[in-house]
Amino acid sequence: MSIEISAGILPGRDAPQIAKLAEELGYRRVWVYDSPALFGDLWMTLARIADATERVGLGTGVMIPHLRHVMVTASALASLEELAPGRSIVAVGTGFTGRMTFGEKALPWKFVAEYVRALKGLLRGETIEYQGRKMRMLHTESCAPPRPIEIPILIGANGPKGIAVARELGDGVMAAAAPVPGFAHSALLQTGTVLREGESLDSPRVIDALGPSAAAAYHAVYETAGATGVDGLPNGKAWREEIERFSADERHLAIHEGHFVRLSEIDRRHVDLGLAAGGLVGSPEEIREKVAALEAGGCTEIFYGPIGAVEAELEAMAEVLL
Repeated sequence: MSIEISAGILPGRDAPQIAKLAEELGYRRVWVYDSPALFGDLWMTLARIADATERVGLGTGVMIPHLRHVMVTASALASLEELAPGRSIVAVGTGFTGRMTFGEKALPWKFVAEYVRALKGLLRGETIEYQGRKMRMLHTESCAPPRPIEIPILIGANGPKGIAVARELGDGVMAAAAPVPGFAHSALLQTGTVLREGESLDSPRVIDALGPSAAAAYHAVYETAGATGVDGLPNGKAWREEIERFSADERHLAIHEGHFVRLSEIDRRHVDLGLAAGGLVGSPEEIREKVAALEAGGCTEIFYGPIGAVEAELEAMAEVLL
């Protein structure tokens, strides 16, 4: 099996020790989420991980452009490159929780494309024009590595507009639903758990490991397709009716409570874990078969996002795939 297996890590106090474990287990890289209303700071976490590890790759999965000016991102990447030369990679997207927890919708792809063009130019050491202003990385040798700074940039995309941006500007693509073929680097976010003998989807440990990823489907469908979309999910209408008891200006706070960490009380009452069963869920043999099918479909890297007892989940998946 030539596909790379990487790990997703929440920016939090335990991130360095989790990343160190992932490195010891043989995961290719650690991807750190970018959602400041839910988690700690992306760049501070990556710096702490860089100090705690020696060789594991360091990725932003995915970075949301509107959260930081492009020069801030270029400077942060330069600092990370000094801490951990040759280990960084960036995935950039339009934003899911990184914007929706603020009550915002996803960014237009035009904005993302302009941001990526500017970021690539800055890292090459060019004078660029961005938002009507000319700028260049003016960092001296004591403040940043010499330019150009070579860091691969993936585009987080599933639909045709995002894939077009990835083909024009990216060094690859990162997807969250199905693999995107035709790229030398095609990463795919997957959640899941290795089922132990006698376990089923309603086992307490499995609920903790899969529940938040199943809930994320309700969050995403409601945010993008509204009532019509979410009512088509199992128990979706009952979930929506509870969510819509919150005022419109605070509803997004209730939707994303505990997102990708634990089930909220509303999610626990209504979410069907079957929506997460299509990920890396099953016996070791079943999981290996799923990974082989993803690789055959064009995936070159699986970005495994463990939930629940994260360290134990990483260890169990490593026994199966590494």
